[in-house]
Amino acid sequence: LHSSTKKRNMKVVQHLLSIGLLSTAVAFTPATTSRSPTALHSSTEAVVESTANGVNKGDRDILVRCASGQQVERTPVWLMRQAGRYMSAFRQYSDKYPFRERSETPSMAIELSLQCHRAYGMDGIIMFSDILTPLPTLGIEFDVVKGLGPVISTEVRTEADVAKLKDVESVNFDETLPFIREILGSLSKEAEEANTSLIGFVGAPFTLAAYTIEGKSSKHCLSTKKMMMADEDGSSKAVSQFLDKLAVMIGNYACHQIECGAQVIQVFESWAHQLSPRQFEAFAKPAAQKAIRIIKEKYPDVPVIYFANGGSSYLELQKDMGCDMIAVDWSVDMKEARKILGPDIPISGNIDPTILFGTKEQIEQAVRDCIDKAGGPGKHLLNLGHGVMQGTPEEAVGWLVDECKRYRGQNA
Repeated sequence: LHSSTKKRNMKVVQHLLSIGLLSTAVAFTPATTSRSPTALHSSTEAVVESTANGVNKGDRDILVRCASGQQVERTPVWLMRQAGRYMSAFRQYSDKYPFRERSETPSMAIELSLQCHRAYGMDGIIMFSDILTPLPTLGIEFDVVKGLGPVISTEVRTEADVAKLKDVESVNFDETLPFIREILGSLSKEAEEANTSLIGFVGAPFTLAAYTIEGKSSKHCLSTKKMMMADEDGSSKAVSQFLDKLAVMIGNYACHQIECGAQVIQVFESWAHQLSPRQFEAFAKPAAQKAIRIIKEKYPDVPVIYFANGGSSYLELQKDMGCDMIAVDWSVDMKEARKILGPDIPISGNIDPTILFGTKEQIEQAVRDCIDKAGGPGKHLLNLGHGVMQGTPEEAVGWLVDECKRYRGQNA
């Protein structure tokens, strides 16, 4: 198993046995060890040392350093939805337990966060959770229904509805979301043992507002857009007031994750595809900037990544988000994204997730192309341009991660 010890393996076995998902006849089979990077780029200040067992000490924070804007010794990699249903081990939980039970029960959330890292050795462990998780702190109730997705029962359509929500400044996350500290605290220790980084995440204000207003996934986001138009003509400021309240809660929630052990925060604007450039600039952007500002004012050294899914058509508007790195989706060529953002804005992305259904050679070529277009090894954070899809062959994820860690550039 990548970057793991016998002690950690036994802890996992004991946990699986305790909840009946593993028989005593099943044993762990070591995965192929990832190739460890050996070349240190001349411009990086990172000191990479190898221990007697071949663990590269620089791997511990290579993702953090990269997300902070430093050029690093190789291109680090993690994948959105890396903890997901494409893994058979994950489905042993998702087929048996509802989403909120899995994400809010520390023992299960911890195990689901770790499975992919043990198997593939990404450069970061991300907490298994959901962007909607903090909504109940404001009195907004939700559930995730299998086959349907998130369903939000609390109606927020008017200024009076927003006023009825709980006071955002008085939220105590340890009281309202007590499982977060236990999950991140344990994962922080696991990440240190595994010589890797711990990633936290939050949903951006517009995305959480739209989810709440629509009540579920929406093709046209019409109710939200009607509220935005009402805001613009002055007949109702409900959406602006809601966005402001969410921005404060989200910023504070991200800070809470950092205090619990997260070393990097990614902000997901999952519904950016619903917005025109003008709507993004008028509503989503200021709210996201406020949330990011809260994080950076309190924890200036913790890198924040902003990802607007479907927002590549207005990538130029994201240059001043106030974050440390911009993640881009797969609908824009990485070379063009780098050109739009310029050489000084750190970038993450953006392989098409469907590539993982291709051959080993196609996957490896896509990795090399993305790294080269981003400027070469060590000059960006490799990720997919969206999450790992259900049905993705498990071995394909390993091919992607291994090639990213191996690749040293066209002239190597």
